[in-house]
Amino acid sequence: MSEDLLALFRKTGALLDGHFILRSGLHSRQYFQCAILLQHTDIAAHVCGQLADKLRKFECDTVISPALGGIIVGQEVGRSLGKRHIFAEKEDGKLVLRRGFQISPNERFVVVEDVVTRGGRVQETIDIVRAHGGIVSAVGVIVDRSGETKPDLGCPFVSLIEMTVETFPGDNLPPDLAKVPAIKPGSK
Repeated sequence: MSEDLLALFRKTGALLDGHFILRSGLHSRQYFQCAILLQHTDIAAHVCGQLADKLRKFECDTVISPALGGIIVGQEVGRSLGKRHIFAEKEDGKLVLRRGFQISPNERFVVVEDVVTRGGRVQETIDIVRAHGGIVSAVGVIVDRSGETKPDLGCPFVSLIEMTVETFPGDNLPPDLAKVPAIKPGSK
């Protein structure tokens, strides 16, 4: 399955090669631009349906995702599971619940995201659920690029693709990468 999905990323132009600055601040030679893949509604339904299938075994009342990248994933996973979908979005640099979204005590959630490297935004979303008395049953992502440094999120973690992509701190780039201008593709 993951090889087919990886081929789909390449076919749609959603797997980019170059010099990228990730949301985590790390630098990388590859970047998964899930929005390019998910702009095709039939592909979004298919891929997110596969993620939903991996999450079905976990108790869930609601799906939650961090904005912006996780919104399409959350909506499609929620639709596939027949569950409500809400999202957290940035306000003053941190994720919060807005737009009247509510979390009830003991409400069970799956958190979904497009791509995880360190898991920072997923952890922020988990913290929001727990702060409102909700329970996180599992986390599901399309692409897990955390490699051997898998984030410990305190709940089961599933993905459709596990890919080890080299990342580097900005002050310790390999010479070949340092010669290529860096871009932040998530903001373009």
